[in-house]
Amino acid sequence: MSDTKPDVVHQGYVNGTAKPSFLSRVGAHFKKWWWVHVIILIICVLVVVLPLVYVGYPRIAQNDVNDSTLNVTQLVFSDPAPNTIHVNQTQVLGNKAIYHPKIFAFNASLGLAGAAAPVAYVMVPQIQAEDGAIINVDTTLQLYNLDATTEFTKAVLTSETFYLNIYGKPELKEMVLPTSQVTFNKTVPMKGLNGLKGFSLSDVRISLTASADGTNMNGTANIPNPGVVSVAMGNVTLPIFVNGAQIGTSYINDLVLVPGSNTYHVKSIIDQVQVIDLVLGSKAKYPSGVIPLDIIGNHSEYNGQEITYYSEALKSNTMSTTLNVTQVLDDSGLSAVASALASSGSS
Repeated sequence: MSDTKPDVVHQGYVNGTAKPSFLSRVGAHFKKWWWVHVIILIICVLVVVLPLVYVGYPRIAQNDVNDSTLNVTQLVFSDPAPNTIHVNQTQVLGNKAIYHPKIFAFNASLGLAGAAAPVAYVMVPQIQAEDGAIINVDTTLQLYNLDATTEFTKAVLTSETFYLNIYGKPELKEMVLPTSQVTFNKTVPMKGLNGLKGFSLSDVRISLTASADGTNMNGTANIPNPGVVSVAMGNVTLPIFVNGAQIGTSYINDLVLVPGSNTYHVKSIIDQVQVIDLVLGSKAKYPSGVIPLDIIGNHSEYNGQEITYYSEALKSNTMSTTLNVTQVLDDSGLSAVASALASSGSS
């Protein structure tokens, strides 16, 4: 029998006790210090999420507002008064962003882009910022700055294109994200009335005897409006000139310029002798019978009150057309009388 003892190898024991594995030690650590790791996790989440929610999202929201578009499809000015006017405006919002937040109602200024002061302030209703969302504003505006209102009215009347600015600071909210304030600053190009170019007179008749209101010429005024703006101007007064010399004054009542073609009855007080001298006789300046007319308005009245911002706009605009006096005299049955007047005047 051999005296050699077998080798015995002890592994993983210290002082007779088994050494815990790595996973066991990790588990024990988390079991004991779990609350520390929860706090660290919360801090990490807050460090990432809070800047995203309170810094990143407002920036994203502002960028989306900046990239959105606004198209005004209707702008109606009615019931004008010296310091107020009713406006009905339809706008279509363009928003191609992935976010479509709720934009709460906000107070916005309206005026010409770049103007020193707005025309008025208006409450824009709450909307969901979907692409194609329709915004309708229907209210009476208080005109705090008549100089700004006059300049705006001039731009609408005389310009081919004018630029409407809408500015405000609305609050918006996207789902569970916090409410954020943004700057809404949109400049919208719009077609103006283009100086009423294309204005013309038709069906004109002259009478030797003035009517009860003193007028002695009647006709039809054809007034084009190429834009989407409608303007109620009331009763307007329109002096008529030939080469800078006034030959009469025309009047149009209850004038409302809507998009497209506008046709109105026009009455005039004309210096008939002066007109006949222009086309008949040896010294006639326009023997062809066709005279050039410049028409420059100077007065607008609504409900018995002058609307100064319209009056000033009319004064800033000249409408040019022609009048075939020979044809008018023929249509009025006055050719023979006119010839006799011209002959007596030349003699």
